[in-house]
Amino acid sequence: MAAVTRVYAARLAGMVVLGPDGESIGRVRDVVVSISIVRQQPRVLGLVVELLTRRRIFVPILRVTAIEPSAVTLTTGNVSLRRFSQRPGEVLALGQVLETRVRVDDPDLEQLAGLDVVVVDLGIEQTRTRDWVVTKVAVRPQRRLGRRSNIYPVDWKHVHGLTPSGLAMPDQGVAQLLEQFQGQRPIEVADAIRELPAKRRFEVVNALDDERLADVLQELPEDEQAALLRQLKTERAADVLEAMDPDDAADLLGSMAPADAEQFLRRMDPEDSEDVRRLLSHSPNTAGGLMTSEPVVLAPDTTVAEALARVRDPDLTPALASLVFVVRPPTATPTGRYLGCVHLQRLLREPPAELVSGIVDKDLPSLRPEETLGALTRYFAAYNLVCGPVVDEENHLLGAVSVDDVLDHLLPDDWRAREAEPLIVTTEKST
Repeated sequence: MAAVTRVYAARLAGMVVLGPDGESIGRVRDVVVSISIVRQQPRVLGLVVELLTRRRIFVPILRVTAIEPSAVTLTTGNVSLRRFSQRPGEVLALGQVLETRVRVDDPDLEQLAGLDVVVVDLGIEQTRTRDWVVTKVAVRPQRRLGRRSNIYPVDWKHVHGLTPSGLAMPDQGVAQLLEQFQGQRPIEVADAIRELPAKRRFEVVNALDDERLADVLQELPEDEQAALLRQLKTERAADVLEAMDPDDAADLLGSMAPADAEQFLRRMDPEDSEDVRRLLSHSPNTAGGLMTSEPVVLAPDTTVAEALARVRDPDLTPALASLVFVVRPPTATPTGRYLGCVHLQRLLREPPAELVSGIVDKDLPSLRPEETLGALTRYFAAYNLVCGPVVDEENHLLGAVSVDDVLDHLLPDDWRAREAEPLIVTTEKST
């Protein structure tokens, strides 16, 4: 398949990166270009490649031997695994340049003269020296009244405003950037946001809806969660906290100064804040501090069919869906008397009309809210579980602890952001 010597940067997004022997290394997530203060043709410096481990690394453009319609191939399988870190003068084509407002003075495009247009893509081309440079800038007039505008490719020399100061202008759009996040898991979006400069990060966070932002925040280190939350207006921050899982919201607020946490709690819906306050009353490294107050809780007269419908909820984690808890009313935590639990595998084996009260496992020991991390790990190991009930002295169900909550607190506090030692990975076959 013939290699491409001209391509638009957005076309590369998500493209597979292959070593010389065809082994997949990762996927392209962005293109790094140099944009200087003086008017000079932007050069392509390299690619941001996301490895299978989700780490984003920098691959110099001179390591690229071919750009084909379906993949980018490297000259060597040896690539540094040092996490990509943006340097002064480096600009992310997709993360920063798209939707920048510029002006065009192309005599062949008089209809754009004097108009504010936005960048929708960068055309890059390989020179005779094998360098890649920006030769075209695809622009479109800013949309009005929701109407789509035509896209115009313009020689870079006729585009003005594509400078560091232009990229620093406020209120830059993020619609195209958000399109790249469609279908990605929250942790993948969180990793991408962490790589953006502070200005773009704030613009993206502001543009995400509350539910999506809550999911993404939960995948960031707590100090970064708190920093982003403080950038939001208090009302919006409270809405996002309400959309978070109660245990994650409690962890986040627990990392803040009590006065700051109280300010957010007062703005939250009382029903949501009550759950979070209850979790905050427990020590953070105990079952009570780690549990979620929203497991699957059923009354005894619930049928197996109804129980299976509840565990099909796509918002449930696999761990929480593995076990349903049967209680006397009320079924909102803290519940009425805890009767026992039913394993998902048991639900799958029983007739749909069977009542869960007839298949309850009453022998599985429950956890007390003061149980330590060590006790929790022994509990999960001893009973081969990924989820366990937390009950009080009066046998009311308070919530459930899942194994992912335990792992999150067993790992170092900065495990999401921790740098590994610089390594070399190779996909080349030994001879």
